Parts: sequence; C-alpha cells; structure tokens
Amino acid sequence: MRQRKSKQILLYFFLLFFFGSITNLTFQNTQLFNLKKIIVSGLDEKENENLKKKIYNLKLNNIFFINENKIKNVIEINSLIESYKISKIYPSTLDIKIKKTDLLAKINKNGKILFLGSNGKLSEIFSHDKKLPFIFGKPKIQEFLDFKKVLDESKFSYNEVKNFYFFPSKRWDVELRSNIILKLPRYNSKTSLDHVFDFLALKNLRNNFTVDARVKNQIISYE
Repeated sequence: MRQRKSKQILLYFFLLFFFGSITNLTFQNTQLFNLKKIIVSGLDEKENENLKKKIYNLKLNNIFFINENKIKNVIEINSLIESYKISKIYPSTLDIKIKKTDLLAKINKNGKILFLGSNGKLSEIFSHDKKLPFIFGKPKIQEFLDFKKVLDESKFSYNEVKNFYFFPSKRWDVELRSNIILKLPRYNSKTSLDHVFDFLALKNLRNNFTVDARVKNQIISYE
C-alpha cells in the first residue's frame, strides 16, 4: 500500500515538473494536446454528425485553451437540445453529451407546422411518427408550458389530449382523443381539472360530448 502511494507521489512530482518546465507558448502549440476527436451523443445519428461537423469547423486547437463559449453558441442554436455537458478527455478528445428535448405539441406559425419542445423552442422537423396534440390559437409559448404543467399535475394524462384550443381571453379548451371537449375556466387549477376528470368518470361519457366547466362550481355536459 505504501509502495503504491509512493509511486503516485512520484508521478505527481513528474507531472508538476513536466508542466512547470515548459513555456506557455510551447504548451499551447504542442501536438500532444491538439484536439483530434469530437464525440457527440444524445441526438439522432444524422443530427449528431451535423453538430460534430459544425464544432470541427470552429477549428479549435489545444484542448487546454478551447473557448467553450464558441462551442456553447453552436450547441444552443439547435432547438432540439434540452441540456448538454461538455467534457475534456485528455489528451485530445472532446466529449459532448446531449439531452434531447421532448416534443410536446404541433403549432402553425405563419403557415408552417412547427414542433414545440419542452425547452420552449420551436423546431421544423420533416419526419416524425409520434402522435402529438395540435395547438390552435396564438398562445405565448410560456402560456402553453404553464397550462401543461397544471394539466400534468391533475388526474388527466397528457397522452389523452388530441388538441388544445387557446382563446384571446386566455382561456383553454381541451379536446381528448375520445372526442370529448373540455371547456375550461380562464384560471385553471389542478382542483378544477380534477373535478372535470371525476365528473367524466362518474357520468361515463362517451364520444362527441362537450363538458363545460367555465362557471365556478358548476359542470354541464351536452352533445
């Protein structure tokens, strides 16, 4: 055990001597620490490669002196990225791990169908097989995210939702996949949504019903 510690101490002294004995200029230009490999993971294969190419185009050199702000600027432009971590693997590799945003809904912006992510950004995607609800109306992104948070905290499952309808009065209607439409009050709360959920369960309503909960302490259903 003592012998192992002694070897570690000698190694630390050697590294300290090595790095302390060369000039900053030599250290910056040495080939040993030039960036040779970039690893990007977390996105689709094509998206990983596209991001890797953009980072290579920055022409970064010595791994010790890489300007991470340049890398962050390239990464954060990508609307599909929720979060990321940049790690240096010495002597010459950069490892970028990405968490992809969850796509929440589709929305029409200026005649173009865009996808809204949990990061609050809109993306144009040409191929996507996941069934997502459509947002009708013109809510601010944060208004939708706030409403979704309340919905997630209620008894309803987000997967039950077929469409969202937003009105200028800041009120939401929700169309379920069972074709039941929920007309909700302006100030939505977990409690009001839970009351609607319990009402649906009690009445065992089927397709093509409307449930109106806009009046406080009152729920009306009609075809």
